[in-house]
Amino acid sequence: QVQLVESGGASVEAGGSLKPSCVASGHTTSGVCMGWFRQAPGNEREAVATIDGKGRPGYPDSMQGRFTISLDNNKNTLYLQMTSLKPEDTAMYYCAANPLLLCPYGGSWVRDDYGYWGQGTQVTVSS
Repeated sequence: QVQLVESGGASVEAGGSLKPSCVASGHTTSGVCMGWFRQAPGNEREAVATIDGKGRPGYPDSMQGRFTISLDNNKNTLYLQMTSLKPEDTAMYYCAANPLLLCPYGGSWVRDDYGYWGQGTQVTVSS
């Protein structure tokens, strides 16, 4: 059983930066396929950044350039550095993990590949 707890979401102005974190317990993060997803009201949950079992990141084309995922296995913590934030980045941000997934290079962008989710942390960007 994996428990994921996100924190670090906030309300910021456009152009600002945030670095939410996700602490995992119940299982080591080492070698685990993990990712950050987001969901805005009325929208599907979408991948923002993922990381494979060897620590290699992956970003959907629409997320390239402003988001950086990183993993500290010593702290069992996943991070998402977000810069140059825009109002359209406003969403609930979720951490996800699947210790059993044969993780593709850079991680999986498929929401249904992940069996463990955190409760989310809210990011609100004002113009």
